[in-house]
Amino acid sequence: MLQKDSKTYQRVARTIDDFMTLDYTGVGLIGNIYKALQKRQPGFACMGAAEKISDTIKRAGGPVLIATGFPEGGGAPETDGPVGAALLARAFFLGLGVHSVIVIDEDWEEMMIATCRGAGLAPMPFPADGVIKGIDYLRPVFIRTVPKDTEGCKRVSDDLLERTKPSVMISIERPGCNALGLYHGLGGRPLDGLVGDLDYLFYQGKKRGVLHIGIGDGGNELGMGVIAEELPFFSPKAASTGVPGRGGVAAVNAADHLVVSNVSNWGATGVIAALSALLENPIVFHDPELEVRCIECCVNSGGVDGMFMAPEPAVDGINSLEWEGLLRALKATVRRTLGDSVNWQGERGDWRQLK
Repeated sequence: MLQKDSKTYQRVARTIDDFMTLDYTGVGLIGNIYKALQKRQPGFACMGAAEKISDTIKRAGGPVLIATGFPEGGGAPETDGPVGAALLARAFFLGLGVHSVIVIDEDWEEMMIATCRGAGLAPMPFPADGVIKGIDYLRPVFIRTVPKDTEGCKRVSDDLLERTKPSVMISIERPGCNALGLYHGLGGRPLDGLVGDLDYLFYQGKKRGVLHIGIGDGGNELGMGVIAEELPFFSPKAASTGVPGRGGVAAVNAADHLVVSNVSNWGATGVIAALSALLENPIVFHDPELEVRCIECCVNSGGVDGMFMAPEPAVDGINSLEWEGLLRALKATVRRTLGDSVNWQGERGDWRQLK
């Protein structure tokens, strides 16, 4: 276990957060978003999330609920979110021995199943009794769907919390309602009727004392209420969509711990990288090729890129080959920051020990 008071911990935690704040997409928001987060939640975002998740699971067990799914044109789900959710579930299983339940709208179930398979998991139907159990020789992940009507979504949410009794809840690239209870895209596009009210699920979880980790990239995602007051100073539609009576896009539900990144899937990668470093277990951090496959499986089953609004193998305008390079760079940099090196004689080990 990486020691929190060590210089290595500080270096790797800082390195991961630095990767999260690079503006790969060119949108221009992430720098201000990270500064706003540091004002409200000082410290390392990704490593802080990894620590809280690890500590909570070791103390209380599982399962973990992961909510995702963001609608684009015609209500098709974007690749940002589901891919990160699936890879988080993989990391939690391999690193912490805990099972995950991915919560998503009914019409996106097929997409989520395929995405999980792309991540090397075995998607299982949600058990009738709601009790999440391991399955020998499989890496299971459970899918629980919710209807888009408010009352139906609330019924499923109450039942889910009561029967699964999660210790951690994660929202990743999931629309968060504004102060008027309305959902929007970052540019102000109304999402009425396109998503279930999963804010309710997380508010009820908070009442039960369940840890909420939020992951987002724009400010309109569930959990981003941590920076809702700062967002209008630099995000054009945060205070007002321009449509009378709708308010702004800023989400009001605040996570217990928030992770921000240029792309939400990238934030998931940051948490995975941090957890892998924290546990000193390299298996937890997936290979880049696996994420490429995961993106392709998502697209082949109905997912669309959030920039192109089309079934391109990309995430927020970053194509899968570029994405593979980003992951390769992060993974190698984290490894080196942890001390891994090869010296002039070809000996591998901690660069601080090699001569």
